[in-house]
Amino acid sequence: MKRSMSLGTPRSGRRSRALAAIVVGSLFFVACGSDGGGSTETAAPSTEAPVEACLGGEDGPPTGPEMLIGMVNTEGNPNGLDFPDLRRFTEASFEYMNACGGFGGRPVKLETCVSGGTPETSQACAQELVGKKVELILLGLDLFPDFATYEAAGLPVIGVLPILPPDFTANALFLTGGNATTTAVMAVIAQDRYQAKTVGIIHADNAGANSTAAGVEAALDKAGITWKAVTGGDNETDAGYLGLMQQANADDPDLLISLYADAGCIGTIRGYATAGITKPVLTTSICSDSDVISQVGDAATNWVFVGATPERDTPEKALLQSIVAPYIKNEATGEMGIEPADVATGALGLGGLGTVLALSLRNFAAEMVAGGTEMTGPNLYDFLKSADGLFLYGGITPVKCGLATPSYPSICSYVFEATEYKDGAVVSVDGGKLWDSTPLLP
Repeated sequence: MKRSMSLGTPRSGRRSRALAAIVVGSLFFVACGSDGGGSTETAAPSTEAPVEACLGGEDGPPTGPEMLIGMVNTEGNPNGLDFPDLRRFTEASFEYMNACGGFGGRPVKLETCVSGGTPETSQACAQELVGKKVELILLGLDLFPDFATYEAAGLPVIGVLPILPPDFTANALFLTGGNATTTAVMAVIAQDRYQAKTVGIIHADNAGANSTAAGVEAALDKAGITWKAVTGGDNETDAGYLGLMQQANADDPDLLISLYADAGCIGTIRGYATAGITKPVLTTSICSDSDVISQVGDAATNWVFVGATPERDTPEKALLQSIVAPYIKNEATGEMGIEPADVATGALGLGGLGTVLALSLRNFAAEMVAGGTEMTGPNLYDFLKSADGLFLYGGITPVKCGLATPSYPSICSYVFEATEYKDGAVVSVDGGKLWDSTPLLP
């Protein structure tokens, strides 16, 4: 599949780093615990990725007219804005469809354009794809989508994740809600599950974490919950994390919220245990990763991971594993490609968003066509915007666009799970309960 480059003049390194932090802060909900397997380092295989036998009962390659779809994704920025796996996994998903049933019965040619994390490069991509006369725009991670150009061309836009505030009211649809919904659910859980009146918050002092914390604080304000925030560095020593946890707990709040990620997950969980704190802690789904849990063990007792889902052995999981396996590095051989059963679906990181986007839309298209509507980009957009009874790929998270209009008309997913560490395992909170963000959206 063809990939075009369209890079304009980059902004200052300081601004790029700040934007990278905002993106990371906006994405904390997408990771979930892994189940082992190969390395998640990915690259395009040296030859076209092999497609496994169709797993969903399809009848082979589609026979309808080819559908030209455009995709914009941010890659190659040296200051952290580099998300190639999302594009690769999206491409792999459409390769599967082209061998197994198509996209609403049509084969797809995917034209991808790489933006560089600036308004200029996003605008250049929009103009390029409009010029190629695509009939649908997919957004990977694009900080500055040129919605005006798409709207002027009459092109429908569907993305996986809103990042900055203009996305929430754009003439577009986003399958997930990003920070807006996940931070609201933190407040919902604090209010409904723990009846918290006071909360201590801990987070790094950077643009992304500050943006995330502001969302949590606004939702807590709406819930009438008093909060105090303590900030630390991007990376602290064990003693530093211990001190931060002690400061957040100093006034004996009912609940703690930690917005640290990656190594900060380990540091804060260990600091919590060392300080002898036993009250509940809400944190990001990143902290439920198996690499974290394997290091902290029972110290994670009482920690709840908002936006995470437990691993489930389902046909959807098997299909996803089959699609992305050729793109994952084999740790034993150093080459690309592992057995599908060895794919750690919870550890796909940002690349997993590509499969969520493509395979969710595949299911929506199949349902639309089964109902007698012709498969086109505009028809799929209208169907997604108005249909009831849809779910994100995997069948757990309901999709209903625009429930929180007028503030968030572009968001299509407001309800999701949380997990917790309990008896040596990460399990779904309250038997798979779905938490609704809409009451406390800031």
